[in-house]
Amino acid sequence: MTEFLFPDNTVLCNFAAVDRLDLLRSVLTGRGRWTEAVAYEATRSASYVPALKGLLTDCWLGEAIEVSSEPDTQKIERIRRAVFGGTDDQPLKHLGEAQTCYLITNWIAFAGSWWISDDRESLRYARAQGITTRETADLVSIAVANGDIDARNGLTLLRQMVDLGRRLRVPNSVAALHC
Repeated sequence: MTEFLFPDNTVLCNFAAVDRLDLLRSVLTGRGRWTEAVAYEATRSASYVPALKGLLTDCWLGEAIEVSSEPDTQKIERIRRAVFGGTDDQPLKHLGEAQTCYLITNWIAFAGSWWISDDRESLRYARAQGITTRETADLVSIAVANGDIDARNGLTLLRQMVDLGRRLRVPNSVAALHC
């Protein structure tokens, strides 16, 4: 069974902010996927992070996964509200996190897939559900191991993301990026 890798919009924006979606694409090795809510968030974010437009046209995360059955959408909405604090007045807020975590734990096609986020609450919830999680720093570490970037430049890249206002964990040293 193929394990898919589901980055959330914050991760997409992190790599786009430093114009390194190519690095993210390489790390995902053709296994990247996204839900319709995350794809919609990325579309909206492209007006603030222009490099995302390339992601939207290149389609390397595949078709956005649509959740259309009423029982699934009801369960996702319960997760969005109970776990992530979603409200009626902001019906899309936290929908990507809820959809993705639900798909990974409930759709057999996505069993064993990873949730990739820098949002502490969604990572905590995913881990509690037994979902394998990774963060932007972990992906850069994988890129280092794959030889896509050296550790020093990887750490510089993470720091550039933070300098651009992105919120993510940054290791204390170059050595920490070696798997």
